[in-house]
Amino acid sequence: MRKLGIVALGAAAALTLAGCASGDTGGGSDENATIRVWLVGTDTPDTARDYLVKTFEEEHPGSKLVIEEQAWDGLVDRLTTSLSGSDSPDVVEVGNTQASAFTSAGAFLDLTDQYEELGGDDLLPGFVEAGTYDGKFYAAPLYSGSRLVFYKKDAMEAAGQTVPTTLDEYVATGAALAKANPGKSGIWWPGQDWRNALPFIWENGGEVAVPDGDKWDAQLSSPESIKGLEEVQQAMATASVAPKDANETSPEVGFCDGTTLQLSAPSWVKFSILAPVDAEAPGCPDQEANLGVYALPGKDGGAAQVFAGGSNIGVSAKSAHPELAVDALKIILSDEFQTIYAEGGLVPAKLSLADKLGTDEVAQAIAAAAGNAKLTPASPRWADVEAARILEDLFVNIAQGGDVKTLAEEADKQIEDILNS
Repeated sequence: MRKLGIVALGAAAALTLAGCASGDTGGGSDENATIRVWLVGTDTPDTARDYLVKTFEEEHPGSKLVIEEQAWDGLVDRLTTSLSGSDSPDVVEVGNTQASAFTSAGAFLDLTDQYEELGGDDLLPGFVEAGTYDGKFYAAPLYSGSRLVFYKKDAMEAAGQTVPTTLDEYVATGAALAKANPGKSGIWWPGQDWRNALPFIWENGGEVAVPDGDKWDAQLSSPESIKGLEEVQQAMATASVAPKDANETSPEVGFCDGTTLQLSAPSWVKFSILAPVDAEAPGCPDQEANLGVYALPGKDGGAAQVFAGGSNIGVSAKSAHPELAVDALKIILSDEFQTIYAEGGLVPAKLSLADKLGTDEVAQAIAAAAGNAKLTPASPRWADVEAARILEDLFVNIAQGGDVKTLAEEADKQIEDILNS
């Protein structure tokens, strides 16, 4: 197990960010200003980015909007430094599990007075909760996306398998696909991928961590969670040939080169799979007719409780141009911008735009999965847990055949040390 170092948002960092107290709006001139927007990863399509830049600059002649793409790896550390400095970006995307760390540290501008204009009760409620601290609204939903299972129809048929209806059947189907296709993954599951393990914990009655008075009780080593973790280990051992120490980025690669027959991934991965073939997007649009999709089934049938991926977005408390930054945020939460997300397979920030997802197989699976989606523990220090990579280490060790109970007990201690510090 990797030993913990200094976590990203410990007491010292929180005190530093506290200097960004909400409402500290800076003093820069809004004439000929440049607004910097941090978007993370490639999930926001180019059409949405272009719309944001064009609309903002048309509405604010003389000012510019620049999008600076960030990587998810190491994001918490970069945000901790950038949001507390004199050269802070103006509008910032954060993962929904990271939002409470920054709202509680005073890194974002208080948007409570803008709540209705930004969408009000039409905004995704779980993400509003993640972006709210001490009764004040700091970070709006950006998009959401439940995890779906994508599979190759021809491989499923050739192996004599059908779409599973329970979680146990899902693991068995993956193992059968792998057995029928030596050297290929019946479920692509690289070792670091903890997000796809959460449904196994939740469906067996376990939890990652729960509040216990003013403390947190980590529960990965509970009997219920252990049962789910053992099932994860079984799936990794019998259904996956993915590297046991790799992460889950670029799942479309194995699907397109034929080494992955089935995988669980966010809904928007469909568009990575079907993207045109070029150096930046190694998709396989010729597989569209062969691409099947379904919601991960639960322990007793129906849709499983899956991790609700997605992001929040807020205005830096250190922004030199807070009014312009809020204007940019309003464009991001506009029906026009959010419809682009929906048409790309992302759940939009507004409930009223859900029908923009369409009626195809993927849209139906999204609807089924979204109804049971869950978030990670709602602690301001959860981002510290992620930054410390406790769960990545846990599941790499599980993938490598380690003793599940011992590993879970070690992870529980590390999680509690952070959440209760």
